[in-house]
Amino acid sequence: MKTHPLPIYLQRFFTERLATQLSASPNTVTSYRDAFRLLLKFAADRLGRSPTELQLIDIDADLVGQFLTEIENARGNSARSRNTRLSAIRSFFRYVSVNEPQLLHHCQRILAMPAKRHEKRAVDYLSRAEIASLIEAPDLSTWHGRRDRTLLALALQTGLRVSELIGLSCGDIVLGTGAHVRCVGKGRKQRSTPIRKDSVKVLRDWLAERGGAETDPLFVSNRNQRLSRDAVEQIVRKHVKAASANCPSLKKKRVTPHVLRHSAAMQLLQNGVDRTVIALWLGHESVETTQMYIHADIQLKERAMARTHPVKAAPGRYRPDDKLLAFLEAL
Repeated sequence: MKTHPLPIYLQRFFTERLATQLSASPNTVTSYRDAFRLLLKFAADRLGRSPTELQLIDIDADLVGQFLTEIENARGNSARSRNTRLSAIRSFFRYVSVNEPQLLHHCQRILAMPAKRHEKRAVDYLSRAEIASLIEAPDLSTWHGRRDRTLLALALQTGLRVSELIGLSCGDIVLGTGAHVRCVGKGRKQRSTPIRKDSVKVLRDWLAERGGAETDPLFVSNRNQRLSRDAVEQIVRKHVKAASANCPSLKKKRVTPHVLRHSAAMQLLQNGVDRTVIALWLGHESVETTQMYIHADIQLKERAMARTHPVKAAPGRYRPDDKLLAFLEAL
């Protein structure tokens, strides 16, 4: 009887499928790696065997279901995190089902496991006044302040993801006629985003001070190394705190680098830009992803409400004329 050692297929999945065939981003690889580290530890404890001794058939739908319940209850993972782990597991068993047809039924049971529904929060974003206060917060008399002003201005105007921001090189900034910034987004897709005149001036000054080659990072740390995600989050948190002194509404908001991206999208939407253009601007895979900004735009809803007219009807409340209907009405 043929055996299917789990380590062989898992190693091929990461080295051949993710790295070579899909050219998955480092963030995707890291997310999948963490999911399987947790799953293998859970399976080893439940089955009493080390991860290297596990077979593919040991990881069945029942065990995966128990694992997902465990990370929610014991580790306190949210439904969103649970779904991310399940997505990684599904991707692996989709790969297995193609390479081992005899295990198709086994894989299909796992692939059929549904994602858990979760509450979708409204998109957080900054108003124009809050954006202005945040950009003005850095101290321009220091090198760090000038770097941070450039980073914040670029993020709030272009809506780049934090991974795209820290991945920028000096040569990715094209100034002059048709000024734009080039970046590589999700799925290794390249896109160009136009830059406004005010941002062009800030970037030109920063590039002159930065003095790096075209392949050098645009934003660097004290050690002249590319900024990390944590560093960008710290920069945003620091200047939001400073800007709160002049703009108290910022104190009530939890502002992250991704909120800057949402803010750029909302500025486009509120200025009448079509959502298909916004999707292209942000590098969304689907226009439907941009739909969340329409749901979050209270100004758009208020303008729609202003076009409606009140219904001229006598006020009153439904009164049931039957005891059973009255009982149901009171529930």
